[in-house]
Amino acid sequence: MDKVDRILDQWRTERPDLDVTAMGPIGRISRLMAYLRQGMDPVFHAHGLNGASFDVLATLLRSGPPYALTPSELIDWTMVTSGTMTNRIDRLAEAGLVERRPNPEDGRGSLIALTDKGKTLIDRAVSDHCRKQEELLTPLSAEEIETLNALLSKWLHQASSSE
Repeated sequence: MDKVDRILDQWRTERPDLDVTAMGPIGRISRLMAYLRQGMDPVFHAHGLNGASFDVLATLLRSGPPYALTPSELIDWTMVTSGTMTNRIDRLAEAGLVERRPNPEDGRGSLIALTDKGKTLIDRAVSDHCRKQEELLTPLSAEEIETLNALLSKWLHQASSSE
């Protein structure tokens, strides 16, 4: 029994009229997210980043050469508001990790691009990040990871299509 099982037992005792089945997976996912953040944050901090800045830099890196996206594309990939993205870009630009460039396809728009300094930093950070993620998943076998990934993908696809 884990802590979530004990919580579910308490609810079943206190409110036997409720079906608390859904609390199990949702409670465990919530607790796992806190555990994962706690595990990954030190990797970000070791590179002078936080989860938000890592997300922007990693999104630019995985977009491939020239490692540049429009602000709208960054917002779409990172699922944050335009105001939040503007603040993230401003901070990354001040640190010399990204730069704003004119968008050759849209004279009124701009591109956010990795600088050489930003690319070097995110290349190192993402390598450490991947190693840490592998470490965090060590309690699961390869088959269990594959099954979990398939189930979460199914759930996420269903949740996304209902938006």
